[in-house]
Amino acid sequence: MREPVEQADGMSRRAVLAAGATVGITAGIGVALGSGTPAAAAPSAAGVLGATADWFAVPARQVRPRFRWWWPDGLVNADEIAREIDQIADAGFGGAEIAAVHHSVKDKSVLDTAHHGWGSRPWRDGVEAALRRAARRGLTIDLTLGPSWPVAVPGVTPDDEAAAKELVHGRASLTGGATFRGPVPPPVHAPAAGVTRQRLLAVQAARVEPAYATRKETGLDPASVLDLTSTVTEDGTLTWTAPEAGEWVLISYWTRGSGQQPESGPHSAPAAYVVDHLDPAGTAAVTELWERQLLTPTLRSLLKAAGGAFFEDSVELETDGLTWTPTLPDAFAKHTGRPLLPYLPALILSGGNQVFAFEAQLTRQIRHDFWETFSELFNRHHVSALRDWAHSLGMSLRAQPYGLQTDAIESAALLDLPEGESLGFKNLDDFRCLAGGRDMAGHRVLSCEAGAYNGSAYSTTWDRFLRTMGGAYAAGVNQTVVHGFSYATAPGVSWPGFAAFSPYNGGPGYGESWGPRQPSWQHVADIATYLGRVHGVLQAGTARADVAVFRQTGYAATGIGASWFTATGVPLGWSHQFLSGPLLDLPNATVSGGRLAPNGPAYKALFVEGDFFYSSTPTLATADARRLLTLAEAGLPVVLLGAFDQPLTPGVPDDGETDRLRELLTRLLALPHVTRITDKAAVGDALTGLGITPDVRHATASTLLNAHRVTHDADFYYLCNGKHAETVKPAVAAIDHEVTLRHTRRSRGGTTIPYLLDPWTGEATRIARYTEEDGEVTLRVALRPGQVMIVALGRPGLFGDRNGARPHVVATEASEVLFSGRTLTVRSNEAGTCTTRLSSGRTVTTVIPSVPAPITPGHWQLDVDDWRPGSSPTRTEHVHRTLTLDALLPWSRIPELADSAGIGRYRTAVDLPPDWTSSHGAHLELGQVSDTARVTVNGIGAPPLDRLRQVVDVGSLLRRGRNVIEVEVAIPLVNRLRVAQPAVFGAVARQDYGLVGPVRLVPYGQATVA
Repeated sequence: MREPVEQADGMSRRAVLAAGATVGITAGIGVALGSGTPAAAAPSAAGVLGATADWFAVPARQVRPRFRWWWPDGLVNADEIAREIDQIADAGFGGAEIAAVHHSVKDKSVLDTAHHGWGSRPWRDGVEAALRRAARRGLTIDLTLGPSWPVAVPGVTPDDEAAAKELVHGRASLTGGATFRGPVPPPVHAPAAGVTRQRLLAVQAARVEPAYATRKETGLDPASVLDLTSTVTEDGTLTWTAPEAGEWVLISYWTRGSGQQPESGPHSAPAAYVVDHLDPAGTAAVTELWERQLLTPTLRSLLKAAGGAFFEDSVELETDGLTWTPTLPDAFAKHTGRPLLPYLPALILSGGNQVFAFEAQLTRQIRHDFWETFSELFNRHHVSALRDWAHSLGMSLRAQPYGLQTDAIESAALLDLPEGESLGFKNLDDFRCLAGGRDMAGHRVLSCEAGAYNGSAYSTTWDRFLRTMGGAYAAGVNQTVVHGFSYATAPGVSWPGFAAFSPYNGGPGYGESWGPRQPSWQHVADIATYLGRVHGVLQAGTARADVAVFRQTGYAATGIGASWFTATGVPLGWSHQFLSGPLLDLPNATVSGGRLAPNGPAYKALFVEGDFFYSSTPTLATADARRLLTLAEAGLPVVLLGAFDQPLTPGVPDDGETDRLRELLTRLLALPHVTRITDKAAVGDALTGLGITPDVRHATASTLLNAHRVTHDADFYYLCNGKHAETVKPAVAAIDHEVTLRHTRRSRGGTTIPYLLDPWTGEATRIARYTEEDGEVTLRVALRPGQVMIVALGRPGLFGDRNGARPHVVATEASEVLFSGRTLTVRSNEAGTCTTRLSSGRTVTTVIPSVPAPITPGHWQLDVDDWRPGSSPTRTEHVHRTLTLDALLPWSRIPELADSAGIGRYRTAVDLPPDWTSSHGAHLELGQVSDTARVTVNGIGAPPLDRLRQVVDVGSLLRRGRNVIEVEVAIPLVNRLRVAQPAVFGAVARQDYGLVGPVRLVPYGQATVA
């Protein structure tokens, strides 16, 4: 039977860029803490824990996941927009970010940019329609600052003051005694399209010094650098004779617009060009566009009702030279007390590579000073200025503050909502960089652009998504912006509708276009609610981390971790975050009880090592050393790795500065709770020697990751069996071992009760088996790869349970023990007698009744709802068929279904014996199943499946005699698209989706512990 159905919903990402502060920067952070509109806060668990755990069971909209919502600029329809808002709300998501992205559309003319571009009247009407509907549905809407990325403004030209700038160079070589006559050497790179003006900044000559050369850099003698700018004639010519000795090079420096446009444009008419991110003029161009053209009275009003944040994607400024702004020379002189121009040879770039170098240490110091100045301008004139403007409108600023050589850790402290990404971040330490800035600044949320996978359009599974995010949450992430949700349609697209990033370069693109076009959308509310519960826990109270790792250079998105902690400490339970110099001047940077930021992350120690970004040189800025000394004198333990008895300044030192730095370090190292080591393997012993232990401990190395949040009432521990990076080998294996958790909120003499918070069902129950000593709880953690466990430590009755006064189990022969109501129950898969020892000291013997053997169903009926292209890109044709299966196989190996996608409903029956009673139950093990699934037994829905465990307790749904089990599975679209769009998806191998098993019903017997 064929049923044409109209869909009401409708992908790579860019090539990812990988990549000490002044009083002015610190002042900027201070303003961020004390002004403007804070980011939307999650309900504080401290205020809601009590009779119920509704805040956990039914997460609020503001903690639920969000979508990146891709529009084909302004070619949208208000009714369709309202329909898509309803789809997002009905599926349990909390909001969306409107982004103009259409990389998949090759012929941009079909988008009618002249009339329907970003910022046009139809675009504004669409935004108003989205906000209006979102306000009715309780969602919030974020808006990108400009079309696509980086931030750009329609009408700005490459030659304008507000446009992004570059510094490019020209060169000419001379032998000693030779004379150069003629025009100043032109730039080695031609200007971008649209750039019509360039200005000569300076002309220099320098003697080549081979001893300073590197593989890619020409070595120069810094003492030989001559400024020839004043000798250039009005017509741009130069006459100069090189000294007799050596080889010489003439270097010209030219400033001009970079001519960069936002990704995959055009998006507007007139065209948009990227703005200067280092100068107030660039920011002013952005804010004035919004104030004068986009923020109509209606839109302003709607933003107050349903607006969330303005958003800026990762800062991917592209140039063949050096990103520049005209004020850099003055800013450098103010920052360092030295002129910039004599240092330019060591700074200029060509195609991303350095061109010249001085002596190695001097080169390192010059580059540090330059990029520190650069970072100051970016954080002051771009990040802080845009944040303050957003606050003036009652909005927040969410941004991915990386991509340039700037202090992203400081940027994270300035932002209301710093954001990382699962695609561009190389490992969990990239998230820990941003988490350090967030937590030291007292903010709540670290967001993540989540689920963009190269070449995985229409084949991404939610279990892959959950494995990716499991580790990110342990590293500090607590908000997810799912990548993404595409507007329903655009001219010339194919079934199943417009997808922002697919096709991409002729093949499947990045990420997904989620929505009703996807079969798994029928189950996605389970995923959304799971994520909301995780977010709710991880936004409750304040984050805690064991150790702060000091970074002299605060870059992010580099994949560079911390010695010992990343490779050795984390597998033993340690947690860490990264701090940069400006964070040590924040109001939170105080010490009490040996803790740094005691009302925030409460770090137990500060770890300092050489600067990874400058050959691990043991450097410290004098101001940072002075601050470290102050913190240590206040009682903060410090561990230094490397030759910090002979430290160097990161930048070019002033007269006597190195001696002053070393005097400060001598005083620091003399303190009793400061330790210097020379071998990274000694870090753990150094911490132990200082009396420091982690809040999470286990006896042997494990793939268990953790995040710790503290509220007034409880300690929350998020535990995940994950890995540091997706590319790490070997794959994560299942774990099963004891873990000790510290209850930091325990009152003197009070009792600590552990609770299990199930993010799939929303249940909060007292854990029945554990040991407790001095506020530390030891319990068993058994997790499959990617699986998550959330434990709360608090007072008796914290979640409304009535078992707080009852003894718990400390040891048992039973396979499972739990509190059921007010009853302590043991379970076993085998009949017999089991012994249980209680915390009261009593030992109890319990008899488990006869237990049927596990049942493996032999026959299945499979009802297939096969999704196929319909009569239009947004219409899906449904073909229904029924198959009888004697064995479970992936659809790709069932001839009738090899190229199918859609929904499969597997039905089987099992018979239970006449003596089946309420003392029996069973777990249904599904084995391999993909993508999402739901289970019903005898027509009643089972609890949501843990997607990474695929086992569900169906005991309460079973009865003696015949029982009908149905497993509904959603099959991704890619196998169908292989044949429907072979030009795009034909090279993709058939994917093994479906219920593959083995499926087993595993009975258990249970009995009350008297």
